[in-house]
Amino acid sequence: MEAYIETRVLDIASYIIETGATVRAAAKEFGVSKSTVHKDMTDRLKSLNRSMAKDVAAVLETNKEERHLRGGYATYLKYRGGDNVKGA
Repeated sequence: MEAYIETRVLDIASYIIETGATVRAAAKEFGVSKSTVHKDMTDRLKSLNRSMAKDVAAVLETNKEERHLRGGYATYLKYRGGDNVKGA
């Protein structure tokens, strides 16, 4: 694996652990695609730092469990006329 990829993987992992960010938020923050972040966190990180990979997996699992709530809240704001949602 190239050095810049290793650096990106570890930087994104640290960001996700520290902030509890979603894959989408991390992708936006680092200027890469969601697919890249997902691949980095589920495959590449395991070979670089197993402990960090477990921590990231826990955050991603929490985000996965909560996503239906975030989606429901976004829909609520959309139809309520909230200004926190894209396109509203």
